[in-house]
Amino acid sequence: MEARNDVPVIPMRKSQRLRVVVDRALYRLRKLVERCCNKLKNARRIANRYDKTAESSLGFVDITSIRLWIRHLST
Repeated sequence: MEARNDVPVIPMRKSQRLRVVVDRALYRLRKLVERCCNKLKNARRIANRYDKTAESSLGFVDITSIRLWIRHLST
């Protein structure tokens, strides 16, 4: 990772001897993105990739995102 100038985002296990400092704010954003992707994959059409073109697939991702956003606002 150091050769590619990558920054570690996932914290290491407590049992490992060599500890690497992790940016907690970056880790929170990563978890947020992963949770969003998992919620989008609950829509079967996105998970199975039924759409053949990128435009129609992206359109359905937009529709599903709007549904999730509205559901979040109503709670």
